[in-house]
Amino acid sequence: MNQKAERPTLQGQRIKTRKRDEKEKFDPQGFRDSIILGIKETNGDLDQLSKFLDISGSKLDYRRYGESLCDILIAGGLLAPGGSILTDNEPEQTYTEYSVFGRPSDDESVKQFVSLVFVRLIRRYKYLEKSLEEDLKKIVVFLRAFTADDRLKLAKLFAYLLASGHISVAPLKKLLEQDLLIKEGFGFEFLLQVLQSWQNEKDASTVWTALRKSGLDSKLLDFLPKSKRNQDTFSKSMLEYGLQQLLAYQEAQRVETLKKELSQEIQNQINENGSTPKELIGIVKDYMTEYSLTETEVIVILWNTLMSMVEWNKKEELVADQAMKHLRVYIPLFAEFTKTNKAEMSLMLRIQDYCYENMNFLKAFQKIIFLFYKNDVISEDVILRWYKKDHLSKGKSIFLEQMKKFIDWLMNAEEEESEEE
Repeated sequence: MNQKAERPTLQGQRIKTRKRDEKEKFDPQGFRDSIILGIKETNGDLDQLSKFLDISGSKLDYRRYGESLCDILIAGGLLAPGGSILTDNEPEQTYTEYSVFGRPSDDESVKQFVSLVFVRLIRRYKYLEKSLEEDLKKIVVFLRAFTADDRLKLAKLFAYLLASGHISVAPLKKLLEQDLLIKEGFGFEFLLQVLQSWQNEKDASTVWTALRKSGLDSKLLDFLPKSKRNQDTFSKSMLEYGLQQLLAYQEAQRVETLKKELSQEIQNQINENGSTPKELIGIVKDYMTEYSLTETEVIVILWNTLMSMVEWNKKEELVADQAMKHLRVYIPLFAEFTKTNKAEMSLMLRIQDYCYENMNFLKAFQKIIFLFYKNDVISEDVILRWYKKDHLSKGKSIFLEQMKKFIDWLMNAEEEESEEE
């Protein structure tokens, strides 16, 4: 039987690749050369530049080279590690002055570039918004490599993009990870420049809301070098940059945070360590000194904290006696921080507010005030001033009526003293 001889076969197998499946080589330098050539032909006319970038998006891969494009529009060329321009030994072909860094540093010049170039481009190619934010996270790390003028332009770019909602504060947060920039003061200076331009473009309330939502509001002092990281230095610098309203917001928040911390510390000392009023006085004074808290702030904290630590009886006729017993223990603590009439009045107004908000305490108001009067916590002058004009409107008729006999007694005592004199 005849058998056909086997035909020889080639080893391996050729696979025909479709052109569309071939991966194009990543070539940011080639992209740069094309973009910069076109930018130079616009001769710095921002409308022409905007049109060129719009048209080029359909030819060049902005999705792939988005961050490279942002490098060029901000710094004039591709940024190498460290922040220098990557020139490939051909500076004229790989750099353009028609960029943010190439413009004057006045507000109008930077703002024009943002609105006519960046904003228009992002409206046309929405995905570039993410590329821009990512690129700014990289660029902000290079602050030391830029001139003071370029850092100012970059800060204004940040501010206008933040004001228009095209980036978040994430690139600013990136600064907090750069220990050297913080240590040398670049981080804090840049923050102040951004806040100043941002506030000028919007308003302090809008800026503070954005900072609060991002969580950056509680980290502003962290931009200062550790050796200068204190409220006084921060406040002085904020005022120098005209950021008074932002400073007021920050100060109010700082005080609220400290109040919570002090309140928690008092509770811990009492519950865990059984601290006496005398020991608590020392702890509170240390807080006052370290964080510049006032007596009027501290006395309200003490009242709120001590009253929150008790499970009060729900029966109105019993809660007054329970309050007297509890407050009597802490008389020395209250007395130590009511050395001024202002602090005494703050305490009295807080007691009025508390008794009004907690209805079971309505009839206890006069007893509490009398307890504090007898123990030199609240003085006669303050009580009389409260009665005549400085009381709150909350429960006004109830509390004034409740105090009437006590006030009459005080005023009669005053008259008797005057007659004796």
